[in-house]
Amino acid sequence: MLHVAVAAIVNEHNEVLVSLRPDHVHQGGLWEFPGGKLEAGESVQDALRREIHEELGIEILRQRPLIQVPHRYPEHDVLLDVWKIEAFNGEPHGREGQPVEWRAIEQLRGSDFPVANRPIIRALQLPEKYLITPEPADDFIAHLQACLDNGIRLVQLRARKLDEQSYPGLAQQAADCCHAAGAKLLLNADPGLVAQVNADGVHLDSRRLQHTEQRPLPEHLLVAASCHTRQELDRAQQIGADFALLSPVLPTASHPDASPLGWDAFAACVAQVALPVYALGGMQPAHCDTAIAHGAQGIAAIRALWDDI
Repeated sequence: MLHVAVAAIVNEHNEVLVSLRPDHVHQGGLWEFPGGKLEAGESVQDALRREIHEELGIEILRQRPLIQVPHRYPEHDVLLDVWKIEAFNGEPHGREGQPVEWRAIEQLRGSDFPVANRPIIRALQLPEKYLITPEPADDFIAHLQACLDNGIRLVQLRARKLDEQSYPGLAQQAADCCHAAGAKLLLNADPGLVAQVNADGVHLDSRRLQHTEQRPLPEHLLVAASCHTRQELDRAQQIGADFALLSPVLPTASHPDASPLGWDAFAACVAQVALPVYALGGMQPAHCDTAIAHGAQGIAAIRALWDDI
């Protein structure tokens, strides 16, 4: 497998730097994130610094893991080891004559990039925290607003005890609340409800995931899936999910009989799939850095994020 260090260089305007592949190379004419293959005995960090200085003339000051993307091309397998560059010195420019541009992260389109780069786009567009709502109570919308005011930007409406007649009304209120704050709302419900209430996507629980044969929504909407095993992660990837949850990572009070994966097993599972994965189960906000260091997009939680206001 060809190991490639990739840089997602982000500026203060929430734009990412992309460069255009020459027409004569494999997948020429498409945009990509800068980087290059590791040399013998070279670490990923050293390769990043070398490649980015050679290609763009800048010095990396601060970086963190973003996502690892294994991908199989007809001619070879590649592992894109992607790091988010959060601080750098210098003004990026194409030192090898390649066109470079700053692109708004929210406006990136997968069709402009090689297939292997598309999970990178989704990882850039997703936040580090994913709130799963508890069962609704009388102050539900007010409490949701408080979470949004505290910085939550991705929400799953999970209301299993709510009847089918009441769910759409609450979902519409939640969607309006999220959109006013610049956040996205996913429904843990029938995908057909998404358009009805103007939500941003669907979250498939394990049962729905097993009964879904293809992506249930168009590309401009999000599809997420709850997974507990590597096989379920594979299925989420096969149906074209944008991201997944893997649980339980740590012991949880809500599922005391479930055997937790632990961080090492979580990392091993996530490394085999080409999609962002949130760590779920026993998560607290303080676990976010640990989760990212083990290959996660970030953390997902119910009470730990619902009550963190």
